[in-house]
Amino acid sequence: MAKFLAMGDSFTEGVGDDDPLRPNQVRGWADRVAEVLCARGDWEYANLAIRGKKIGQVINQQMDQALSMKPDVVSLYAGGNDILRPKADLEALMRSYDSMVKRFADAGITVLLFTGFDTVDSPLFSKTRPRTAIYNEKVREIADRYNTLVADYWRWREFSDVRYWAVDRLHMGTAGHTLMAAKVLDVLGTHGVTEGNWSSDIEVPVLPVAAVHAPGQKLRQDLGWAREYLAPWVKRRLTGTSSGDSLSAKYPDYIRLGAESS
Repeated sequence: MAKFLAMGDSFTEGVGDDDPLRPNQVRGWADRVAEVLCARGDWEYANLAIRGKKIGQVINQQMDQALSMKPDVVSLYAGGNDILRPKADLEALMRSYDSMVKRFADAGITVLLFTGFDTVDSPLFSKTRPRTAIYNEKVREIADRYNTLVADYWRWREFSDVRYWAVDRLHMGTAGHTLMAAKVLDVLGTHGVTEGNWSSDIEVPVLPVAAVHAPGQKLRQDLGWAREYLAPWVKRRLTGTSSGDSLSAKYPDYIRLGAESS
């Protein structure tokens, strides 16, 4: 039985892809990938990712458990919450990231890394773009050093379409997570991790017609978004709290996550 383990933060937990019947009430790209793996072959799945986690927390809280579970494939994406903090020492953090990837690679585990999303079109996060570019270069260096797989989020331009994003504008929505699942399955299939390219098993939803806003409507929407999503996010940063503080991992033990659980 092959084992797929996902670790990281809200991106991998599945925030933005709401499902009240799932643990933590989210589904996400990793669940969607696991559903295909389990339906197609002898795979088991675990997910240790929790929203709000930074690189150091992923290392301290998830790495040892992940290694002890002896996965065949581990997906790892952390750093987005560090990039949002201008004072974070990216060089030091990425050295720690390198050490973590090395431990998985030395154990003979296939590692899937992710580059960060290109925020060039985001009014809110465009200032983080230079830091994300540095992060991505470090990720690619690590991938070259340890011969890992890379899901190149930065270069997948279709994700710049706002219709792939959740109403919080911070996370991918259902359409985005579904597309990401197809992209990840394509990477796994292209590199022979799976017996074939199973990305076509994912039905990416047709995007709705782009909204046309009446004068003043977008401003009202932006103000409403700032009250509902931006202000709480800023408050958490100022108080040193996280939206994931009270949450546990969705799937801390391996399960067979079949399509019937969708």
